[in-house]
Amino acid sequence: MTAVPVPVSRTGARVERLPLARFTTLGVGGEAEVWFVSTLEQLREAVEAPYRVLGGGSNLVVSDGGVPERVLRLTGQLAEADLTPDPELSTSDTVVTGWVGGGVPLPGLIRKLQKLGLSNLEGTVGIPAQVGGAVWMNAGTRYGEMFDGLHTLEIVTPGSVRHLTPDDLNWGYRQSDLPRGHVVSRVRLKLRHSTSEAVLAKMDFADLARKGQPKMKTPGCAFKNPGGVSAGKLIDEAGLKGARVGGAMIAPEHANFIVNLGGASSADVHALLGLIRERVGVPMELEYELWPGEA
Repeated sequence: MTAVPVPVSRTGARVERLPLARFTTLGVGGEAEVWFVSTLEQLREAVEAPYRVLGGGSNLVVSDGGVPERVLRLTGQLAEADLTPDPELSTSDTVVTGWVGGGVPLPGLIRKLQKLGLSNLEGTVGIPAQVGGAVWMNAGTRYGEMFDGLHTLEIVTPGSVRHLTPDDLNWGYRQSDLPRGHVVSRVRLKLRHSTSEAVLAKMDFADLARKGQPKMKTPGCAFKNPGGVSAGKLIDEAGLKGARVGGAMIAPEHANFIVNLGGASSADVHALLGLIRERVGVPMELEYELWPGEA
């Protein structure tokens, strides 16, 4: 098979054609042109052509055929975190940090904040995302979400770098209202003083609620809770726990999770999603993002 050529970046970004399965928590997905961008200059070049941003790879089901667009991974400077309090923006009650890159892994960030005794984001403990993706979808749990701890958002297009605050956006449950065609390059966090022990106790409490979730390869929760009713409960009541198509299965531990038993394809996962929608009998809105789009 003839290798697909990849472009050479004029700003020094590393560009390779790679299987996206290696970057997703589900472990499925075909090839794409992957851009590893480490500076704002490289990021602005990368978004000059049609693109998608791949963060921690959770909440994502990628087609077996990959995607035609270039796929961006934030690295280097865009994956660093300055948690030093900004003296001009911080107060006796509130700490506003320096810039935190969109490519920073969220779990490691939460642990650093805990050690510093800084509160507001511990409710997101256990979410396997990067900061930019977590902001984009306002990732969270019943105990907290990303917008609880945001002060400023930096978003990038080929022609601009803009700074927004949460007040500029109509954000809500699992959505940020950020305009399409922008990448979250960096954020400043808005946190409260606490103690490392108090923050850890809140993290442990939030994490306890996740103990029943499957430990296998999974993108996370498949569907949003319709009308405040547990999606997992509805799927369980439809008798679908343990249902399997190929290498994909609806998890016996929690029916709102689809897991990769080994060798699953994107087609297997789509088949299970369709089965759930058919059998549950009420409109179910996906929490997963599907690449390249809805089947």
